[in-house]
Amino acid sequence: MNEQPVIKRFIAGAVCPACTEMDTIRTFDEDGRPARECVSCGYADTLDERGNAVPREVPTRVNKAKPTPEKKVQTVQFFPNPKLKKK
Repeated sequence: MNEQPVIKRFIAGAVCPACTEMDTIRTFDEDGRPARECVSCGYADTLDERGNAVPREVPTRVNKAKPTPEKKVQTVQFFPNPKLKKK
């Protein structure tokens, strides 16, 4: 119940890397790491220790884990047909 509200501050003169709009980037701390987001297009990323951008990966069908289907195994037994005997 003692959670502090996240304080988001705009960065003057900053240009969004996605939509190239100026003065739409705001910065805040997310889990102790600096993060930024664009209020115009929704672009968001976090910054690493050196200040380089680490974009959030958008979940797609390629980077999601595939559910493994259950494999049903059934044995098949072949019996020789007595009508097809070779002479």
